Amino acid sequence: MASTEPNSTLPAPAHPMANPGFGKRLAPGQERDRSADFEHLPKREASIAGFIDRLPEGAAMDHKTLATHIAGYGQAAVRSALKALSHAGHLRRIKEQVVREDGARRWVTRTYWSRTPRTAAWWWEFCRSVRGVMLDDPYGGDGGDGRDGDGGGEGGPPADEVPPPRSTAYRALAELGRTEPRLTLSAADCARLEPLAAAWLARGATVTHLTHALTAGLPEPLHNPAGIAKRRLEDKMPPEISESHGRERVLRRVMVCLFCETTAEEDPLVRRHGMCAACAAEEESDVPDTFRPAPAPADVAAYADAARVAAGLAPRGRG
Repeated sequence: MASTEPNSTLPAPAHPMANPGFGKRLAPGQERDRSADFEHLPKREASIAGFIDRLPEGAAMDHKTLATHIAGYGQAAVRSALKALSHAGHLRRIKEQVVREDGARRWVTRTYWSRTPRTAAWWWEFCRSVRGVMLDDPYGGDGGDGRDGDGGGEGGPPADEVPPPRSTAYRALAELGRTEPRLTLSAADCARLEPLAAAWLARGATVTHLTHALTAGLPEPLHNPAGIAKRRLEDKMPPEISESHGRERVLRRVMVCLFCETTAEEDPLVRRHGMCAACAAEEESDVPDTFRPAPAPADVAAYADAARVAAGLAPRGRG
């Protein structure tokens, strides 16, 4: 059983956010966090995975920034751990072309994180199935996981028994405890603060920025979570924005290497394990054997033929 180091499992309040729209992004359809989420990983990888899992969306995810804020690990160790986590199916780096409602388009690069390990086929299907994902509501809409948007179907509860959907603002408040356990709010607290949080979102703030504003740099000790959340919602309220501001929609996703710009089309290894062959080969001895990919059958045959030729023998099937 792998264990996490106490000084590495909780992100520091000062962990930097990436530029708006970039950084960490949660993959859809994950299970709730559990204490056993990363027991399948070696100790170092489990510790760093626990740290990453608690970072808010939009946090900087490059290995240099992570190494600066994770105690006890240097850049090489974090880079190797990220390689192992990619092999294990926890993360992929994806470039997305997005368009605003005013027609402006841009490319952004995000590191998608899943505490639930995914197969290479799952990540590839997620990359392909964009279906017009809206970016400013991580709790609603189609997250690209292939599920129907209404979640209904035969065998579901009658419509009059389904509770009304909660607003994005309410859900953002209800999820605060996952980022910062000391700021866990009750249902009554969430309902009381919902109008303030909704005002933030109406002024253009994302759920990520709202979460970061409420959880970063909390005092110690913290005796009144709802009180400090209310004060921050009021004191840090962003200014109103012009009518020209619009939400962004994903038009296209391109999977790229975790450490460079090589695409899955340029190197199939990016599709299989999230890294190009060159980056995967760097410091290969630091990747735990459990997560080092086995050679494809064609590669094994090629290696065997090369060895036979080097020994003065004909390749198999030719002599």
